Amino acid sequence: MPSELKPVYLLTGSDRPKIARALRRLRARIGEDAVEHLSARDSSGGDAVAAANALGLFAGGGRLVIVDEVERWKAADVKEVAAYLASPSPETVLALVAGELKSDSVLAKAAAKAGEILTYDVPKKKLPEWVAEQFARFGAIADRDACRALVELVGDNLDELATEVEKLATWAGGAASAGGQSPTPIGVREVEELSAGRAETSIFALSDAWGRRDVAAVLAAAESRLERSDRPRSVELPRLAGLLVNHIGRVRACQALASEGLSPRDAASRLKLHPFVAEKAFAQARNFTAAELDDAVVRLARLDHALKGGSRLPSDLELERALVEVTAAEP
Repeated sequence: MPSELKPVYLLTGSDRPKIARALRRLRARIGEDAVEHLSARDSSGGDAVAAANALGLFAGGGRLVIVDEVERWKAADVKEVAAYLASPSPETVLALVAGELKSDSVLAKAAAKAGEILTYDVPKKKLPEWVAEQFARFGAIADRDACRALVELVGDNLDELATEVEKLATWAGGAASAGGQSPTPIGVREVEELSAGRAETSIFALSDAWGRRDVAAVLAAAESRLERSDRPRSVELPRLAGLLVNHIGRVRACQALASEGLSPRDAASRLKLHPFVAEKAFAQARNFTAAELDDAVVRLARLDHALKGGSRLPSDLELERALVEVTAAEP
């Protein structure tokens, strides 16, 4: 075993892609032929200790034993592993992987004493920055709003975000190489069109355009969402109106809190929003008066009534008229 490696590493946190990279580095240092991978789902603490002590076929080399989901272990399992760590095998590196584990737990204390704890966490408010870092790793260029849009579309699962980042970065590199140019910049439109969104309630492109009071962009975003939806337009139209009502409601709430002197961070905590969503809502609130936001909610209520049989006009036309009215600035 390379002398600079420690007997045990406890890898914890929400940043699973970074944990995976750390494990790949350990694998490369030790060598794939000397790696054993276990899971606490079906391997006890005693199994992990036995694997760590099994040096027969690897004498003189080194050994890496990886155990996933060690937070699942019971007290008896942890006791066995802690006892092993008091006098670990000099030829073995034990890599324990946990989603969440308290720093004062028996296993964490034993790992810290015998080796090192590596914590890779991404606070939710930092997710857009994390996404930007992943794009940079692939040599891709994505603006801040594109990173936020991806988080809204996909959600906060880092593995799923990493997959979407890699896909978008590959597309950007491929699109650029076809034209013999540098990587194609990734914006909100590319994210909306190419990512496989999991957070179905996201209407980032539409709400963002509305917040800028960009009528043309609002109409284009609404039509794009309708075209991409696998639901009938008769179902998707009222859903779209409802989602916009919810968004405007958040902007109204943030506007009211801003008038009380609260910051976006404080508002995010009170309204249980992602901090970047609150920041965006605060910025959009500055583009509307309180009366305009009130009128927008009333207008969208009338739209909902029209879409559910209260109008003889085509539903698409009713939607377009309402979107123009709630977006356009007063002449």
